[in-house]
Amino acid sequence: MKSLLRTALVAATAASGLTACATVTRGSNDAWVVNSEPPGASVTTTNGHFCASTTCAIKMPRKSEFSAEIKKPGFKTATVSVTHKTAGSGAAGVAGNVLVGGVIGLGVDMVTGASQDLVPNPVTVKLEPEE
Repeated sequence: MKSLLRTALVAATAASGLTACATVTRGSNDAWVVNSEPPGASVTTTNGHFCASTTCAIKMPRKSEFSAEIKKPGFKTATVSVTHKTAGSGAAGVAGNVLVGGVIGLGVDMVTGASQDLVPNPVTVKLEPEE
């Protein structure tokens, strides 16, 4: 009887550790990558992030929505809109929560955005010369 109780306790502990699967396996942030042609453009986002020179990667919350301006002297400014969507691996984490009965984990994944991916990512912009 003690063995059965111990096994049930171990199984319950393991299952509780699987809640918020996507949060644990993917994290709530992602690297948003920006490339430009020609390289060396600055990137400024509406949510306060920036990088001085492309090619660059900016750590962003996975559930971000923002616009980015890519600028380089002598070239027209390019603007990119970025949003998020449920990722294939993020959906697997959500499914893991449902299968294990982790309603709390499902809520955590939704709040943290761990089941999301930024789109487009990576971004490649061809800058046009100013006239």
